[in-house]
Amino acid sequence: MSSAPVIASRIVRLILQDFRTYASLDLSVSRPLVALVGENGAGKTNVLEAISLFMPGRGLRRAELGEMARQGGPGSFAVSVTLDAPFGEHRLGTGLEPAAENARASRICRIDGSTASSPTAFAEYLRVVWLTPDLDALFRGPAGDRRRFLDRLVLAVDAEHGTRVNALERALRSRNRVLEENPDNRLWLDALEREVAELAIAVAAARRETVERLASLILETREEESPFPFATMGLEGELDTLVATLPAVDAEDRYRATLRDYRARDRAAGRTLIGPQASDLLVRHGPKDIPANTASTGEQKALLIGLVLAHARLVASMSGIAPFVLLDEVAAHLDPRRRAGLFAALESLGGQVWMTGADPSLFAELEGRADVLQVQPGSIQPV
Repeated sequence: MSSAPVIASRIVRLILQDFRTYASLDLSVSRPLVALVGENGAGKTNVLEAISLFMPGRGLRRAELGEMARQGGPGSFAVSVTLDAPFGEHRLGTGLEPAAENARASRICRIDGSTASSPTAFAEYLRVVWLTPDLDALFRGPAGDRRRFLDRLVLAVDAEHGTRVNALERALRSRNRVLEENPDNRLWLDALEREVAELAIAVAAARRETVERLASLILETREEESPFPFATMGLEGELDTLVATLPAVDAEDRYRATLRDYRARDRAAGRTLIGPQASDLLVRHGPKDIPANTASTGEQKALLIGLVLAHARLVASMSGIAPFVLLDEVAAHLDPRRRAGLFAALESLGGQVWMTGADPSLFAELEGRADVLQVQPGSIQPV
């Protein structure tokens, strides 16, 4: 983990143009806690989504860029933030450029007016973590949901992880297609499986490192009186066992041999059965030592919040940057004790926090400590 001082920056200005429900928005904030209040559908989550675009990937809704452009608008959009940080003020921008004739619209990324190659470049200036209501069923849902959640945890500390995951998915699709259409082409399959094995081991190793670091941090910093129970974590999967027990080079050779031996079985299944795409993130309720999916709904929610808070601390430790934390409709489901505990924990993180809620009373105890803003369709004003 990094021993460098942690940098804490704030968004002091957010500008949206033709983004979701906002034709034009120029919002200034000043405090480390920002609470957006308003009726459902007013556009609160749209603001969080806009900020989440400064992470690699597709944002907290996992939407296509074209879906973010305002209906009735030009088909393009722009999002920019002005960061106030110890190393100076910087302006970051991203969006979707209008498509030229017979061409696809393309994403743009800019840092202080200069074009950046991809959203990965933003990682030098900020990190972002978030929690949204659709994660409430994380522990009860399919393993694929937990893999995506885990990959986002990794991405916050390793900005290149998304590139590796995407490359692995393409390589697996290519192998599946060759197995279906030309299964006797051994040279082609050998080449594809070499690529799959190299990427798969890299993805699995990055996941394992993040899980181990996060689990260690949780155990080192757990507080028995915390309203958010600590989690214990692990990975389950044949490839994860390989990565845990063998050096990377040996694991890669063993996995490549497995792919070769399982060609017939994978062809019959129509997919590659062993690999990072078949792993699962196992989480247990630490104080009760029970699987997270058997805990009560309230316990699962508290466990998930605790996990996200711990992840934010890990991001700060590993990157040297206190992350922005985006919480969508989280406080509404907490009793007063847990809500007070959440606000105290968020303030201790050091980074800026953006929260949403339909009921302004949820944030009443933050008076004087937070910017509380009223969201109405297309506009935001101080309360």
